[in-house]
Amino acid sequence: METFLLVLELIGTVSFAASGALKGIKKGMDLLGVCVLGVVTACGGGVLRDCIIGAVPPVMFREPVYALTAIGVSLVVFFPAVHRLMERHTHGYEAFMLIFDSVGLGVFATAGVSAAMAAGYGNNFFFVLFLGTITGVGGGVLRDVLSNSLPYIFTKHFYACAAMIGAALCALLWPYLGQRASMIAGAAVVFLLRLLAAKYRWKLPRAKK
Repeated sequence: METFLLVLELIGTVSFAASGALKGIKKGMDLLGVCVLGVVTACGGGVLRDCIIGAVPPVMFREPVYALTAIGVSLVVFFPAVHRLMERHTHGYEAFMLIFDSVGLGVFATAGVSAAMAAGYGNNFFFVLFLGTITGVGGGVLRDVLSNSLPYIFTKHFYACAAMIGAALCALLWPYLGQRASMIAGAAVVFLLRLLAAKYRWKLPRAKK
């Protein structure tokens, strides 16, 4: 696997695993539950992506470094001194969820685009956009379902839309800038949009009761 892609996906794995582990701790799960939630959050989107494009077994099982990294991060976060310190020196759980989720979302949305390009779907913009989005949000949806929470993508500021915009930008820049620059640009835009959405409370319209 190309070193650049490996490093980028490990960054996303660490970020999503931390958000999953924190969610498990907040829900009162034991050590196994926290680790499972960390792994599902970090690797779930990639498993869905690989199943859709027929890359089986999924990378998670062919390259165990991702699952092992997610488990390691979950174990670290599980220590009371660590997660209490994290919550005390920022503005709490929501701040960490925002940062970790935003980094992971940007990385995996563009990783999904990269997988679509590598599989030969570069001419199908709709499919590339869909694969990027599902790779970015899939793990978070599985995390929320397993923790009996309303999925983050349906309740929080501009979440799935940010993934779609970042994936679209990555795909559009790909022919001109190549893999590295387009993935970095797409991930950066997702991260920036998520922070701006949280700061200015951007939300999609909701039906009035």
